[in-house]
Amino acid sequence: MGAYTDDEWLAWIDQLSAEDYVVIDEFLPKDIYQTLRSFFLEHLKQDDFSKAGIGAAGNRQIAASIRGDYIYWLTKERDVTLLPVFQLLEELIQKLNRYCFLSLSGYEFHLAHYPSGTFYRRHLDQFRERNNRMISIIIYLNELWNEGDGGELIVYRDNEVHEKIQPLANRCAMFRSDCVEHEVSETRISRYSLTGWLLYQPPGLGQILG
Repeated sequence: MGAYTDDEWLAWIDQLSAEDYVVIDEFLPKDIYQTLRSFFLEHLKQDDFSKAGIGAAGNRQIAASIRGDYIYWLTKERDVTLLPVFQLLEELIQKLNRYCFLSLSGYEFHLAHYPSGTFYRRHLDQFRERNNRMISIIIYLNELWNEGDGGELIVYRDNEVHEKIQPLANRCAMFRSDCVEHEVSETRISRYSLTGWLLYQPPGLGQILG
């Protein structure tokens, strides 16, 4: 049996279809959330994160004026501790393919750490050179986040700010990669998340993308 009922999946997918994005609080079961957060903190402690870049393969570059986060790419084969997370993502792919008639066939995810003072300027998640990202997903791992701490996800619509989404613990933001412009506002505390994309072609180049 899956983590959620069909009615829950349908409500979220309907909103995603209508609004191009959806925000879901308490997305992960508590035990899976704690496993994911502990995994994040352990790899942060081990200094396993690398400076993120921008651009698709072959054009990747470090640009601190645009993006300041550090990332750790995940693989299902290596990061077996997160198997329940991968299983939930695969369940989500099945539901989206079933109810939205998509052709999702894979995913790529990384852990993202934004140190205090960093941000990610306004952008789309889909590259002209590589356009197989269909759905973007962020699951926040920030406990004790307070108003004024920054790091909000800013969603744009019609060239204006449409919504500022607070990066609360176990909140999931899901949106279309090809049309939802967004940015991460400057954070005043360390900001943690699981971030990635559902794909309609195999990842292939995932680990060398920012």
